[in-house]
Amino acid sequence: MALHATYLGANGWLLEFGELRVLVDPWLTGPLEFPPGAWFFRGELPQERPAPLPVDLLVLTQGLPDHCHPASLALLPPTTPVVGSPAAVARARALGFSELTALAHGARHCHEQLQLTASAGAPVPQLENGYLFDHPEGRIYLEPHGFLDPTLPEQPLDAVITPVVDLGLPVVGAFVKGQQVLPQLVQRFKPLAVLVSTTGGEVRFEGALNRLLWLKGSLEAAAAVLPEGCRLIDSRAGERYLLKQHQPSTAGASAGGAKAGTAAG
Repeated sequence: MALHATYLGANGWLLEFGELRVLVDPWLTGPLEFPPGAWFFRGELPQERPAPLPVDLLVLTQGLPDHCHPASLALLPPTTPVVGSPAAVARARALGFSELTALAHGARHCHEQLQLTASAGAPVPQLENGYLFDHPEGRIYLEPHGFLDPTLPEQPLDAVITPVVDLGLPVVGAFVKGQQVLPQLVQRFKPLAVLVSTTGGEVRFEGALNRLLWLKGSLEAAAAVLPEGCRLIDSRAGERYLLKQHQPSTAGASAGGAKAGTAAG
């Protein structure tokens, strides 16, 4: 068994904990717009993608359309179990999903062997969710705006999914704080891998809001703060990354002989 993560662009991920498939914040098809309309902010995907079915669990961090995208969620069966922030669950309910769990900060939810813990995320403007995924196949922390809940205890993780740059607006300041939070994430979780999220996938943006955005940070700066043994993955949309693989036990290998060794390869 193994732990895999497939980047879907923007905030979207497919996490595979062995055979358990968890879809996070998908934007797969159609444009992205923020009120009051396309003149203000519009995003276009370079390539539309089908829903990565089957999906065992849909996890939503925020209720905003770049995390809870109506056209993309419509690609999923409405019976798909959904876990999300209260704002995201309200959106999913309006779209027809029926099995819904809203998680407050610090609350936990178990789905099969996965334990999901919600953490305080970005204030956009209401405080949304980050998540700690804990499964026998691996452990991952994900928060799409680079906000770290100070109440999360130090613990070793297999991977952290986060932006590594800051994005902001004049007067408002940074609303994505990837560059600022990365050193704290590394110190808190000592991850074996950091996967770059939120700003990737070659999405095309336009509109008045986009013209005001500023960016600070780079992949090179992010790599410089990572300790030896922690790999930085410049996530590419559509790429499936192996994060952890369980080796067969010594006893099993001895009993199986050469045949077991071939299967492992």
